[in-house]
Amino acid sequence: MSDPIITTDLVLLDVDAGADKNAVIGRLATKLADAGRATDRDGLVEAALAREAQSATGLPGGIAIPHCRSPHVDTPTIGFARLAPKVDFGAPDGPADLVFLIAAPESGGAEHMKLLSSLARALVRPEFVASLRAAASAAEIVDLVDHVVNPAPAPAPAPQPKPAAPKEAAKSLVAVTACPTGIAHTYMAADALTAAAKRAGVALQVETQGSSGSTPLAAQTIANAGAVIFATDVGVKDRARFAGKPVVASGVKRAINEPDTMISEALAAADNPSTARVEGEVAPATEARASTVGWGTRTRQILLTGVSYMIPFVAAGGLLIALGFLLAGYDIANTPTGQSHSLGYLIASTNSLTNLPAGGLKIYLGAVLFELGTLAFSFLVPALAGYISFAIADRPGIAPGFTAGAVAVFVGGGFIGGIVGGLIAGFTALWISRIAVPQWVRGLMPVVIIPLFASLVVGLLMFLLLGRPLAWVTNSLTHWLNGLTGSSVIVLGIILGLMMCFDLGGPVNKAAYAFATAGLNVADPASLRIMAAVMAAGMVPPLALALASTVRPGLFTEPERENGRAAWLLGASFISEGAIPFAAADPLRVIPSMMAGGAVTGALVMAFDVTLKAPHGGVFVFFAIGNLVWFLVALAAGTITGALAVVAAKQFTKPNVARVETAALATA
Repeated sequence: MSDPIITTDLVLLDVDAGADKNAVIGRLATKLADAGRATDRDGLVEAALAREAQSATGLPGGIAIPHCRSPHVDTPTIGFARLAPKVDFGAPDGPADLVFLIAAPESGGAEHMKLLSSLARALVRPEFVASLRAAASAAEIVDLVDHVVNPAPAPAPAPQPKPAAPKEAAKSLVAVTACPTGIAHTYMAADALTAAAKRAGVALQVETQGSSGSTPLAAQTIANAGAVIFATDVGVKDRARFAGKPVVASGVKRAINEPDTMISEALAAADNPSTARVEGEVAPATEARASTVGWGTRTRQILLTGVSYMIPFVAAGGLLIALGFLLAGYDIANTPTGQSHSLGYLIASTNSLTNLPAGGLKIYLGAVLFELGTLAFSFLVPALAGYISFAIADRPGIAPGFTAGAVAVFVGGGFIGGIVGGLIAGFTALWISRIAVPQWVRGLMPVVIIPLFASLVVGLLMFLLLGRPLAWVTNSLTHWLNGLTGSSVIVLGIILGLMMCFDLGGPVNKAAYAFATAGLNVADPASLRIMAAVMAAGMVPPLALALASTVRPGLFTEPERENGRAAWLLGASFISEGAIPFAAADPLRVIPSMMAGGAVTGALVMAFDVTLKAPHGGVFVFFAIGNLVWFLVALAAGTITGALAVVAAKQFTKPNVARVETAALATA
């Protein structure tokens, strides 16, 4: 590696870096930027604080390791500060005096990540931490860190007589560790668990699913293990490998702070599997202490998983339908008198390139594209239900979830039925997976027994009990939407606009989008107005911020101005996430301003009776928009409103960025 990972000009010794962790991170980021190791100090701070928002980086023993991956970093770099006074980074035993800021390139390779993980592992060794506190100079700190991230190659071992075959360990465990960035906590948790297992006389093998890649545990190793430990803040990759094993699960911080306790819990689960939940859930005896995710957050994760997997069906199917309309006209969706299928189906299924219908190849291709989109759209509710169930019960929940979604469509329950059915399927599959069964049956559980009986249970419930009530709810909602007129329909547009701009691609935004797409029906004018309001409002935030950063560039940083230039295309393409860099840097001013613009657009779309027959595409599906002129008027009004609001908020409540940057340079 051409540049050392730490140098003396990246070290601060016995300094007062501020009263809180934000100030400390800012001070270290400034050191990195001054040393030429970060191209944008504010961008690096933003990335590090975003990581802090996910979970605290303070560790027991007065240590903190704020870390991030950032496009503003070209070379893996470590900044170090020994603080006086200490600053709280969220560790359970109090504030930290040893702080490492680990900055990695956004696309850093595996070797770079391995170097960073070496430091994380060294921090669990008391002698290394003591040496950091005793170091008298920055050069000593650099030598200490360089020694652990670039260790000298070990000498070749002397030939030894072949040892006798060791006795097989009485107990063995396996573990998986993973944190959101995969730089530090992943490996620290692995080493803490390994050390605890050694103290307990237990064989433990750990799979670290971090940024430097991972070597999957061998199938035989998993089969021989008595129990599994999941110390993760993110989903476990290929979790089905551990089917049938009792599992103790927690976040990575607990594995670092309480490794001995987790090893003990895993051993107890191995001795008595009936006390532990199989298929990757924590044992009942440890659930209250091990789980770091509340039910509110967990419910949101479950629903968002279903929506996220549903969206590709929406995008592909909706755009294919729109292309079919472009080639063959909107009549292709109509059902001829006396027929049970659409005109598109009749043309696509009874003709070929050698027997073209009236209108020729263009009409035929339009019919084929329309039917392809319709078929893709038919998976919308099953995919929603299937992946809601998957989020609850992992792979064994997919089949019963898709079945529940298909039943919801069959009985007329719509997307509401899909949500209900997916939840029932997932929790049924999870409940079945917890049943204690003989060892020889466990292999059949995830592929046969769980999908079979969970599908049976949810299918019977949907058909016998829930189908008619769900259909009534869906039909009532449809009738209510169709009956909205005047001020009530404008209020709905305002609500949808606010939701689309509240979190810019987050749970609320996706809820509004799922509501619009799941109910989209080319024969239902109310659903077409809702779809138009949702797409137009979703285009406002990136367009408004692009406009604001163009007309008042002095109120935005250079990275924001660069993002603004890209946001023109993102907004035109209906990619609301183009506004996220602005919102992350200044949420209190940006988000309310964007919500104001979205509300204006949503209200005007509804008031002008604009319709949209395609669920995605932005300017590229203008041909599918009814009352296009008013759509453009509404979009322009919301964009201008959002831009004026954010300019006003920044102008009157925040100093000019250029003046701030100039003043900072003058006092540096």
